[in-house]
Amino acid sequence: MKVLIAGSSGLVGSALIDSLRATGDEPLPLLRQNRSKESPSWNPETGVIDLAGVKDITAVVNLAGDNISEGRWNEQKKKRIIDSRVKGTRLLSEYFVSSGQKPDVIISASAVGYYGERGEELVDETCESGNGFLADVCRQWEGATSVAVEAGIRVVNLRFGVILSAAGGPLKKMLFPFNKGVGAVIGSGKQYMSWVSIVDVVEIIRWVIEQESLEGSLNLVSPRAVSNREFTKTLGRLLHRPTVFRMPSFVARLAFGEMADELLLASTRAVPEKLVASGYRFRHPELCGALEQLLQSPESV
Repeated sequence: MKVLIAGSSGLVGSALIDSLRATGDEPLPLLRQNRSKESPSWNPETGVIDLAGVKDITAVVNLAGDNISEGRWNEQKKKRIIDSRVKGTRLLSEYFVSSGQKPDVIISASAVGYYGERGEELVDETCESGNGFLADVCRQWEGATSVAVEAGIRVVNLRFGVILSAAGGPLKKMLFPFNKGVGAVIGSGKQYMSWVSIVDVVEIIRWVIEQESLEGSLNLVSPRAVSNREFTKTLGRLLHRPTVFRMPSFVARLAFGEMADELLLASTRAVPEKLVASGYRFRHPELCGALEQLLQSPESV
């Protein structure tokens, strides 16, 4: 199968490309610059897509978006976060509606930030959106696929949790302070973290391509969210390092501003109801086992 991938240079895109190539499938990175004129390219700002004559695309996987955890949030940063997601998603959707070639499915990223702060409440795909900046971003992000849905294209909005990989992302950033023995519980430590292993992320994307019954929103998280305290203690134990420190909420807010409330202190306890019902079996359903394998084999995907 041919899979067009926007955001192909990121953590998930890179792992997905490797997985597709390993099974003889054809990943097609959608690049921002097309020097060779032989590869698919696009420019969401100008509304241009050039597929370089590629036909018979099986699936489109849209992972593109400005990194929300890099840089302090200000109005300019927040605009980049929204525009990089909404404009690109709308462009892809409109292109495949009007181009005459429709893929079997468009898989577009979203996030469990859709639900906002929910405390200890279990949230599945039937729950309404919450409040806050990230919830608003996710609503607009998912809404940008509506034109494709209305045209009869199967669309799946993947609501990602925190993706764990020792090769990049949040876990890699945590390893340095934890290895130095200064890993810390953040705030009360009671806030829930919906997480998923990069191994499962890649397998789930491939599963979604194959499962024609899956459509609409999909929580891409492990079956059991953990508290910040449990995550901190588990990672410290596996690294054989103490985790006696705590970062109070006010310190997190001073250091990270608005991002602290939305990313570090918010509690989202999402469950993968639709994935489980579809028959998917998680490779890493429990945090300890996931971290053990990821730390032993960072390139396990």
